[in-house]
Amino acid sequence: MFKILLVAVLAGLAGTVWPSQALAEQIVKTNLLSIKDFGAVGDDATLNTRGIQSAIDHAASKGGGTVVIPKGVFLSGAIFLKPGVNLHLEKDGVLKASTDMTNFPVRRIRIEGHFEEHFNPALVNAEGCDGLRIDGAGTLDGNGRPIWDRFWKLRRAAKDQKNFRNLSVPRAQLCIINNSKNVVVDGVTFKDSQYWNLHLYNCRSVLVQNARFQVPDDYKQAPSTDGIDVDSCQDVEIKGCYFSVTDDCIAMKGTSGPFALQDKESLPVGRVHVSGCTFLRGHAAVTCGSEATIVRNLVVENCKVTGAMGLLTFKLRPDTSQCYEDIHYRNITLDNERGVIFAINPWVQYSDLKDQPSPKSVVKNVTVSDIRGSFGAFGDIVGTPETTISDITLENIDVQLKGANLNTDQAKHLKIKNVTVNGKPFTVPAI
Repeated sequence: MFKILLVAVLAGLAGTVWPSQALAEQIVKTNLLSIKDFGAVGDDATLNTRGIQSAIDHAASKGGGTVVIPKGVFLSGAIFLKPGVNLHLEKDGVLKASTDMTNFPVRRIRIEGHFEEHFNPALVNAEGCDGLRIDGAGTLDGNGRPIWDRFWKLRRAAKDQKNFRNLSVPRAQLCIINNSKNVVVDGVTFKDSQYWNLHLYNCRSVLVQNARFQVPDDYKQAPSTDGIDVDSCQDVEIKGCYFSVTDDCIAMKGTSGPFALQDKESLPVGRVHVSGCTFLRGHAAVTCGSEATIVRNLVVENCKVTGAMGLLTFKLRPDTSQCYEDIHYRNITLDNERGVIFAINPWVQYSDLKDQPSPKSVVKNVTVSDIRGSFGAFGDIVGTPETTISDITLENIDVQLKGANLNTDQAKHLKIKNVTVNGKPFTVPAI
């Protein structure tokens, strides 16, 4: 049995702000198990679910280890990591999802702000895996194109296309990590996911770095291919990542509906730090998403946005009590003639008050500072009638915009400091 030295995470460190400060390095000896030694064949044809799961189970039985995806394309159904077992993808090593959904037997799955009792698991699933590490220069391939084609075919055939549910089509997320702490995802490419790429649910102290999230440039709209979904998590750092998807690049998630605040399975999202990332394609760079409920202490900085997307996107639901506060975007470079800086708007798709009164929502203490470059429009800061929007600060901004107006008819205590648009000082009347 081969052995290597890997960097591991020390758990239980107190007094931290960002996970990267908490991820102290400790050298440990870890068993290294190639899936080839358990019968896996990297020919892009053989189904290797059993062999890969056998490697995982064997490592777990020995107290832990690292399962390795070597060079080759290894087709698989759902696999389930276990505590103490890491996953390493070597360069030119590809773990590829089957498109036969019988290889993803339905179970209880967290998706879109709730638990679906009977839906397909992800390609890579981890539950209660403290200290988990998924790393390497290899690829997780969702093999999504046939699934996307099936989705659009069924949607076009549906009588009510507008309310055609994402869950109407069986498909697998690429990776979901549940109820885990001190997690590292490093260097991996996530491509062509059938559904969300990397879904973090109820995790604490997570570092995602140097990863790539992408769909083919020639596919106009790969449905629900979010890059990273931060769902009910705290202390998450995302840095040095690249996004070229056709949905939200990074989305904060919780739950939705008039009883959202009573949902004990959907905790507030807090202390999320995004830095050094490139956003090439997507609906939005970093968003408080359609199932976000409470999001606090979100920082996005030192990033570049070159796609036609929203920089700061808040989806405000008329059926959900939402609180977005202490959110700061700074030192961002923009370069796209169709992008939008602010996209704070009502989001009404699937809204259902369930005969309850309209709930109150709050957006407050938001700063956008040190922004430069060229973009399409300033955009909107507009909520539902029940939303209070206040204490928005724009500071040290110098941009060229095709649409220089900022719609802020609901924003109270809006502060403009040293903002230049198209070479002229910018002001907005305070409300």
